[in-house]
Amino acid sequence: MATNSSPKPTHLEPSPLGTKEYWDNLYTAEITNHSLDPSDEGTIWFDDSAAEDKILAFLGEKIVNEGILGGWVTRENCTFLDLGTGNGHFLFRLREGDDEVVDEEEGQGGWGGRMLGVDYSKKSVEFARRIAGDKGVGIGSGEMEVEFKWWDVMSQDPVAAVLEGRNERGWDVVLDKGTFDAISLSEEKDANGRRICEGYKERVVPLIREGGILFVTSCNWTEEELVTWFQGGELEYVDTIKYKSFSFGGRKGQTISSVCFRKHGLR
Repeated sequence: MATNSSPKPTHLEPSPLGTKEYWDNLYTAEITNHSLDPSDEGTIWFDDSAAEDKILAFLGEKIVNEGILGGWVTRENCTFLDLGTGNGHFLFRLREGDDEVVDEEEGQGGWGGRMLGVDYSKKSVEFARRIAGDKGVGIGSGEMEVEFKWWDVMSQDPVAAVLEGRNERGWDVVLDKGTFDAISLSEEKDANGRRICEGYKERVVPLIREGGILFVTSCNWTEEELVTWFQGGELEYVDTIKYKSFSFGGRKGQTISSVCFRKHGLR
């Protein structure tokens, strides 16, 4: 895809989905539901588009088969940071893989490197930790542990709050599945009077190690708009996952978009 030099897309109208209160209330309800029925693990985001399945296959193809992160990065040591982790479901999928698919060369086996999910909702983190405990991948489970921490990407220091000396270079893969969507729906503004989504990229880039990738999935922004938001500077466009498309008013589109970017530097 050619470099996009267009101005940033028009901002989204603010919505309750862009507030911390909304997400605290949602995860409070999901914790209650889980307490009543431990099999209820809450919402699986973009489930109607089978996004998790497609992203798992994409990551396996790009990282395992094509070596986009470098030959030393394998299924056993690739590290993942999940921004706006919610109930942590995608990290659990990554760790567990797909039991019904035994051909690991197709990119469906479990991933063994460090995994950390962060969210600005403490209730989200509480919920994800409960599920991790149920699955046996929570605190104290050794190398298989999936970690969850309360952290606000837009206001807290990334090195002190997330890296903690264990990932000094940054993460191999940084995941965003709807987090940029939520931030884009916030009416908050930064010290320069900009909507806070304007500063999201500059907050995220330091979290990615040189040669690492950022993977953004959105239901509010098209592929072209995501490229406009993120490509340039230290990030280059890599590829886009294709979902089932629809036609309306003579135009063709997708209900969601998943776009991969790579940070310049050593692979």
